[in-house]
Amino acid sequence: MSGLVDVVAADREDVRIARVSGEIDLSNARAVLEAIGDAVRSGATSIVVDLSGVTFLDSSGIAMLFRLQQRIAYSRQELRLVVPRGSTVRRVLELARVPDLIPIQDTLDG
Repeated sequence: MSGLVDVVAADREDVRIARVSGEIDLSNARAVLEAIGDAVRSGATSIVVDLSGVTFLDSSGIAMLFRLQQRIAYSRQELRLVVPRGSTVRRVLELARVPDLIPIQDTLDG
């Protein structure tokens, strides 16, 4: 994966959390999708992708999130995103109507 972004996964009870930090754009969206996909193959029923550390997200990143949602739904898992309220990334996701398909919460705790 490029040096622009990092993906780290951890378990919290029955939830698999993938923390993403850096920039997601055309140059790395596919690699980010694969890294998150590899990170969530744990059998967890719920997957949370924490985008709190993402500083830039373009349309390729948004498309990546929709593809991830499709993959996770196919596995009968639930996907949620964590994006702080008022952040630039949150505004981009809201403009693209991502919350209509993927629930977004402000913090990991809800």
